[in-house]
Amino acid sequence: MMISHGLKITKEDFFFGPWKVTTAKNHIMNSKDVERVPSEHSQEVVRPYDWTFTTDYKGTLIGEEMQIKVTETTERINMEKLRTREQIMFFDEVLLFEDELHDHGVSMACVCVYVIQRVMPTSFFTLLRFFLRVDGVLIRINDTRLYHEAGQKYMLREFCTRESSIAELKSIPASQFTDPNEIAQHLPLKLRQCEKLELPECPLPKIHVRLTGGGSNAVQPDKGDERCKSSGPG
Repeated sequence: MMISHGLKITKEDFFFGPWKVTTAKNHIMNSKDVERVPSEHSQEVVRPYDWTFTTDYKGTLIGEEMQIKVTETTERINMEKLRTREQIMFFDEVLLFEDELHDHGVSMACVCVYVIQRVMPTSFFTLLRFFLRVDGVLIRINDTRLYHEAGQKYMLREFCTRESSIAELKSIPASQFTDPNEIAQHLPLKLRQCEKLELPECPLPKIHVRLTGGGSNAVQPDKGDERCKSSGPG
């Protein structure tokens, strides 16, 4: 457990082959805490102001000496394989932010309202989801999925935007409007971007996948890992 700006941070680590997965959770800062945090954007005024807090944030790739190469790809994450029964060795959720939009709906996020991370014997899968519901107006979901399969020297990252007006969802029970998992299947796809994240060749340090509240999400090499094999990350 760490202390940041007087607040306790709950931290969990999980090792998976050459990977280390870290999740960190903190409490919301009060106004006094916010004033102590230096930021180049703290005084920046953005116009027009997006009061829905919509974001297309896909995570941050961190690397100094060893960079992760990002290229477009036609390869897709095998969602059917993810649905097969396999022991889940690690699971966690991190709520990055949530706002009730002055009682006009909800904006949740990473902007994903949730970051869901699964680490399984043969792979790991991370979902960053932003969910927006403006009552009587629209529902929007931005999903970023990150997937790595053992034996591969790359990860796949898919970003999807789904959106619909409330009027177009009149045949859907209103009870599903508050459940991102339920309503997502009824929202038409507006945008899909697929990328291959190629990992550095060995000798390869241990790679960190770090998910923290406040938008600090990273895939980061850690120097000095002796477990790396010539076959690449597993």
